[in-house]
Amino acid sequence: MSTEADSPGPNVDTDIDVSTANTMRERANESRLKIWLLLAANRLSVTAVLALAVFVLFVVAVTILPPALVPQLRSGDSIETMFSAMLGAIITGVTLVVTIGQLVLSQENGPLGEQRERMENSMDFRDYAEELIGAPSPADPSAFLRELVDVAEQRANAVRDGLSDIDSDQLQWEVNEFTESVIGNSETVREQLEGAKFGSFDVLFAALNYNYGWKIYQVERLAHEHEEDLGEPENTRLNELKTALSLFGPAREHVKTLYFEWALVSLSQMILYAAIPALVVAGVMLMTVEGSTLPGTTFGIAHMTVVIGAAFTVTLLPFLLFTSYVLRIVTIAKRTLAIEPLILRDSQR
Repeated sequence: MSTEADSPGPNVDTDIDVSTANTMRERANESRLKIWLLLAANRLSVTAVLALAVFVLFVVAVTILPPALVPQLRSGDSIETMFSAMLGAIITGVTLVVTIGQLVLSQENGPLGEQRERMENSMDFRDYAEELIGAPSPADPSAFLRELVDVAEQRANAVRDGLSDIDSDQLQWEVNEFTESVIGNSETVREQLEGAKFGSFDVLFAALNYNYGWKIYQVERLAHEHEEDLGEPENTRLNELKTALSLFGPAREHVKTLYFEWALVSLSQMILYAAIPALVVAGVMLMTVEGSTLPGTTFGIAHMTVVIGAAFTVTLLPFLLFTSYVLRIVTIAKRTLAIEPLILRDSQR
């Protein structure tokens, strides 16, 4: 709890926006449900939710809206028209999605010279990170990001201690607010990275919660606006913190790129798995099902409505899988368009 002694003086401008929330959801002011649907949830769970929603909406709409389904099925070829179109759409869509995935992965292929250059660039980055960390860079992505977060937290503490003797209430308040924000964000992200394994979304989700770009801007702003109060040792500490924060950017982008490739491979596999039962169901509906196949109703809902709705949902599974994965990928891409300290919208800080 803050005491009167800890409160800022009367001449301190506390309206300056220095600190931010520790998670992306809090900074974006989004609902938990939206963040769960777009990012946090398992993609198979999202697919199941979408499939259930499609089935329920189909059954309700067909039951309520005219004309009645069963007489329409007996007098026309609605089933044949519907599922013959779905059969073609499944084949075309699956082929297209798998091709796109292969095109993305083909960027990883190349002659020996390019592969050697990639390796050299990666090793240069690891050597630079090793100098920063003071130990060999971990091979595990979550541990590597955790080490970078730890270094930033240590240097934030050094900034707070190194600038504590400067006689400026405004600077002291800003430094305390900023370093507390860095330390709090670092602790939150470190806890989320603990035990996270690459392949799941947990590693990248934790990295997205670390808004290094806003922190770099704050370091630059402090150094510029309080230039007269800062000497060489203080500027050195600020630059060291800026260096640690700057290194997190390309590390996160590399992890993001690897995750995108991993997700596209998983998506291609899942769509191929889902396409087989979807094709079988569409073929069965075309060849064996007609208006009188399953007569009767339950609770006012025609049995044929349920059968067609379930079959329609199964044939949509490849598309629903595609939707659930792309929702996450495009959301991540939109929130990480800039690697440098450019805040593309206020809620991304």
